[in-house]
Amino acid sequence: MTIVVGYIPTEEGSAAVDSAIAEAQRAASPLIVVNTGHYGDFSHPTYATEQDVDALDAQLTAAGVEHEIRRPTDGGSAADAILEAAAETGADLIVIGIRRRSPVGKLLTGSTAQQILLDANCAVLAVKPRLRAPA
Repeated sequence: MTIVVGYIPTEEGSAAVDSAIAEAQRAASPLIVVNTGHYGDFSHPTYATEQDVDALDAQLTAAGVEHEIRRPTDGGSAADAILEAAAETGADLIVIGIRRRSPVGKLLTGSTAQQILLDANCAVLAVKPRLRAPA
């Protein structure tokens, strides 16, 4: 079993990685982490910095998870990169982070999440970050 996780340096991305680590540990599965710029814009905040990647690698190593971090630079969409990684590795599970939405926003799913949910040939686990306790 191989697991693919979409990662961006946000709370949603961290929630996805945390859930993917738990799944990988449970199944003793390798984990493929995919992070890409926004349609080739590698200055976009969704593209992880070298420090983000180093911290992610350290987290995965400390968790004892066999892993590979992919950072495609072909300018394609994040959804395409995640789906391609899943197809290439024969993944059994894709893990993605999703944002909390307003009541109106709940009518729509983010375009990346929607494309993955509709086009994936394997199970998809969509996770949200934990709610913070009110201050």
